[in-house]
Amino acid sequence: MIPLETQRLILRDFVESDWPAVHQYASDREVVRYLTFGPNNEEDTKNFLQREISLQGKEPRQHFALAVTLKAQKQLIGIYRISVKDTINKTGSIGYCLSKEFWGQGYATEAVKAVVSFGFQELDLHRVFATCHPENIASARVMQKIGMQQEGYLREHHWIKGEWRDSWLYAILEHEWRGVKGSFSGNLTHRRLIDFSWKD
Repeated sequence: MIPLETQRLILRDFVESDWPAVHQYASDREVVRYLTFGPNNEEDTKNFLQREISLQGKEPRQHFALAVTLKAQKQLIGIYRISVKDTINKTGSIGYCLSKEFWGQGYATEAVKAVVSFGFQELDLHRVFATCHPENIASARVMQKIGMQQEGYLREHHWIKGEWRDSWLYAILEHEWRGVKGSFSGNLTHRRLIDFSWKD
């Protein structure tokens, strides 16, 4: 099922040699400001990679932490994750993080479209949700662009970095996704090429 391919990106499994590129964004205080981890030291990043790589072989696989790489340069620029949270009710969650030099160029939306499409088409999910810090406007906009709806405001539901944090809750249903993608040009193929025909 992996890797996933979009017009500009390849989303693949992590390997141990990715750690310097991962550490570049995971140790950046600005990048991880609203996230549950970081800023990492080198040991934190290496432990993270070891944990994610160990989960790749689980059967059935229900957690996919994917390295986002630029197709042309093969440069790792971030991580996108999708996890099956409830197999009976077919619910999954997503999360994402990009190096700040690649913010504002449409990569975040392009990668989220691929991951959510993967969740509905390959993991047979009915609902995909995500949360973000109320001040993380850029993350909220990415979710809105792909058709996720704001479902609620979660008060002090996370203890993160020494404080209770609120979150916005966003979600999209499989039948809503079919409507949003509209002129989507095809299902995932063996090459995992996802050709999005609508604009960011």
